[in-house]
Amino acid sequence: MSGDTTPTPSSARRTHSYHAQAFALDGDLQLPLKSPVKPQAFVKVAETGGYLSERSVDYRLEGIFAFRHAYTQVAGHESLKPDGGWTTLATSVIEGFNVLEVVTADRIVSQISTHYPQKGYVPEVTFLGTRFENLRIAGHPVRVELDLNLFGDKPANDATYHSDKDFRGRVAVQREKILKGSDIPEEIAKRYNRLPPTPNPQESIECSLVQHVEGSYPGRTHGHVIDIPHFGKVYLGVVTLEQSVYKTSVPGDHPQTTIKLTMVDIKMGCIGHGGAGGGNTVTNGTTAP
Repeated sequence: MSGDTTPTPSSARRTHSYHAQAFALDGDLQLPLKSPVKPQAFVKVAETGGYLSERSVDYRLEGIFAFRHAYTQVAGHESLKPDGGWTTLATSVIEGFNVLEVVTADRIVSQISTHYPQKGYVPEVTFLGTRFENLRIAGHPVRVELDLNLFGDKPANDATYHSDKDFRGRVAVQREKILKGSDIPEEIAKRYNRLPPTPNPQESIECSLVQHVEGSYPGRTHGHVIDIPHFGKVYLGVVTLEQSVYKTSVPGDHPQTTIKLTMVDIKMGCIGHGGAGGGNTVTNGTTAP
């Protein structure tokens, strides 16, 4: 009797291609001098997995961007959990962070870990370890409340996060908080226009791990964004979820999940002009068949 011999995840040995990268700082400076901010302490794991780390000490771009110490690490390996799977880690740490003596922090930690299951294509996601330590604006403490469980539990039946109603609901609430404020700068309003109600298989969603920001610092707060007079805008804990599809020997399109985290995304526009991202991590991965 003949039958379909197409391999399936339950009947064939599956393989996983790892993807994780991390870097401490990158950007582009236009004023008061023109200079790229090349990725600092950049690391990227091999598709076959393994472990890499990098360090950078006493970085300074004139008196504009500086940090005392930074280190990054990426890793990918088979999970030791009873049900198997594959685990990926990306970490970026900056100590002694300083931008024009306006935005400073003792320590910034960006960390993403994913676990891809032996069955299915959508990973579990955690940001455990991610944090700000003594973040300040113009010397004033910035109290930041993070939600490291922003993605919630892995959606049932291998559904994607971008189609999960609970995740989309949390993102929608974030955007409503931003848009309901008064005197919202056009740049912020445009960047966080309302979330489309219907998910798309090829979709990018930007949100934040930050749930609340407060302090006596100068400027106005719009959700996780601080608009500082005579300086620019500081976006905190920015998460980008990119959903796409890929094919394997199993018929159909399979979801691919890319997660990017930038802990401090700075857009300057007055005493300096340009931008930089601090505490950058990215994870991705594909499993076949």
